Amino acid sequence: MRYISLFVLLSAMFQAQKLQVVDAENGKPLSNARIIANNQILYTNDDGFAPLESTATNFEVSAAGYTGEKLPSFRNLVRLKPSVREIDEVKIVSVDIRKLLEDVFDHYHKRYFDKPSLYDVVMKSKYFDNNKLHFMAITEAKLWSRSNQYDYRQGYKKNYDHILQLQVNNVKYLKKSSSDSIFRAETDEFRHEKIGSYFFNYELQRTLTNIRSRHSKSSGKLLSEKDGEQDISFTVKTERGTHIKGKIKYHTADKVITFFEADYSMDDLPVKKMISTDGREFGYKYGNAIITYDFYKKDGVYVPALMRRESDNYVMTYNNESHVKRGLQEIIYNTFSKSDKDGIEPRADFNKSIWENVPTKDDKESTILLSKEEQTFVNNL
Repeated sequence: MRYISLFVLLSAMFQAQKLQVVDAENGKPLSNARIIANNQILYTNDDGFAPLESTATNFEVSAAGYTGEKLPSFRNLVRLKPSVREIDEVKIVSVDIRKLLEDVFDHYHKRYFDKPSLYDVVMKSKYFDNNKLHFMAITEAKLWSRSNQYDYRQGYKKNYDHILQLQVNNVKYLKKSSSDSIFRAETDEFRHEKIGSYFFNYELQRTLTNIRSRHSKSSGKLLSEKDGEQDISFTVKTERGTHIKGKIKYHTADKVITFFEADYSMDDLPVKKMISTDGREFGYKYGNAIITYDFYKKDGVYVPALMRRESDNYVMTYNNESHVKRGLQEIIYNTFSKSDKDGIEPRADFNKSIWENVPTKDDKESTILLSKEEQTFVNNL
């Protein structure tokens, strides 16, 4: 039995490998590079690494702004070339970004899969206070969606379970600092963003609202085009003080946005007075946010691969002390299947944090690979 156990252990060690994706020109690690292998979606961490079995074959590696690669077998290092090199001889032309986004939004249910779906996902949340990481949670879960889009009517009624449901299966990491210097404040204010951010049509609506606002200015530019896919950049400036710089990948034949990233700069917005649930008044200053959605085509339909929201330089002021906030919320949709069920059981209660009252298992073998910063935070607690 000892020899069998040793053989199993050695086999697992040889199969569980790390793949790193880097920029072919400067060798810098590429975070959030997507890997599609054996009908599973993976993304590289902040250091450019992702866990991948050494037996993996015929897998795809891609990243925004880079030319993707299809690899016949496993390799430890993948170098992606910047796609901007392909546009030297292409004339940069203007794009009516409002018209393009409106067309995708108006036909969303036809171009993206809009039937009940079940996903295996990995969810990550990280929060920083004055540049100090004080909370990190990573969990595996099942996510059920009725139509893969946000339903505003059900959202106003707070019928969250009608829109999507979560089943938290295995909390891999749940670490938080107990430092008294960290200011935390929750409010009772309802925001559609709580559930809406799961869905790309919600972000499309928000972007279009900014474009349509009074005296706003928007523009789009076609940067490159290859194999029926366009790289487009866009900017939006509103009278209120919101500036957006974004980039998208647009499939011309299917008329689908396969990648979307919007960088919101809201430094010019005024400080907002807010009341926490425990009655404390504090100042809230908006900062910057980067919102990302990624899609891929499986069995002839477009389904989500990634939702990611990064926020930085949000400032909370309380008792003459300022707390600069930074955060990340991320969902990686590892697998997809069509669902004939009207939900999942048991399911998380959206009226409270999904991290509450969830048992943590100690099984760390998964599609999760911590960055150096994250591993240091875990080790020091």
